[in-house]
Amino acid sequence: MARRRGGAAAAAASPAVVGAISVMAVVYYSTVFVFLDHWLGLGTTAGAAHAAAVSLAVAACFFAFVCAAAADPGAVPKSFAPDAEAAQGQGLKSRYCDKCCMFKPPRSHHCKVCKRCVLKMDHHCVWINNCVGYANYKAFIICVLNATIGSLYSFVIFLCDVLFTEHEFDIVYVKMVYILAGVLLFFLSLTIGSLLCWHIYLLCHNMTTIEYREAVRAKWLAKKSGQKYRHRFDLGMRKNIQMIMGPNILCWLCPTATGHLKDGTEFQITNN
Repeated sequence: MARRRGGAAAAAASPAVVGAISVMAVVYYSTVFVFLDHWLGLGTTAGAAHAAAVSLAVAACFFAFVCAAAADPGAVPKSFAPDAEAAQGQGLKSRYCDKCCMFKPPRSHHCKVCKRCVLKMDHHCVWINNCVGYANYKAFIICVLNATIGSLYSFVIFLCDVLFTEHEFDIVYVKMVYILAGVLLFFLSLTIGSLLCWHIYLLCHNMTTIEYREAVRAKWLAKKSGQKYRHRFDLGMRKNIQMIMGPNILCWLCPTATGHLKDGTEFQITNN
């Protein structure tokens, strides 16, 4: 996995990145040292087991977060030149970026924030201060997966603490802490969980967020003309997942296992 210019230091310079890391730290501390400790006690076997599980989820999320933020999402090679015959045979048009003054491969787009073209660009994520593209999409989706697991786990521990133990809610600050924590954990679980479901859908159809928006109009035009639309890069669920996560299922949850990725300038298309 190639590193972006400036690496982790460039990502850490963003207030949004600092905010995301701060939320991870607050959720972890409150879950383990407040809610879990009050519910079961960290000295018990069950409490220690839950603490270890939460720590593992947060550590995995943070590692994938750093990988997605520090990695280069995919730069167009300076030597790239479109193959006119191959592109015409696949129904793809060669595109020229007026801002970068160079040709860009299929599925590449120019990012206004990064001020360059990104291979298979999905979107620019402010929370990692980086584009999500061909080279770091796997790390991004693993980060979202672990964040969803961690936030749901924390929310369940919070509910168990509230429902199964006694609290001094007549004290104002105790009541406020639990209300704010409940709202935060519910909001995180809902939003990050929804984001995960969205990217699982895109992953299974080998589609980016930008391509989905383009496909909406394409579906409408196909329906209007009495045809059935299928995304040209959709090779079937199994192959779509393997193209992003890798052929070895044991490496799917490792954000640095990206040896299966090529240069990101050519993509297989469906014959249908």
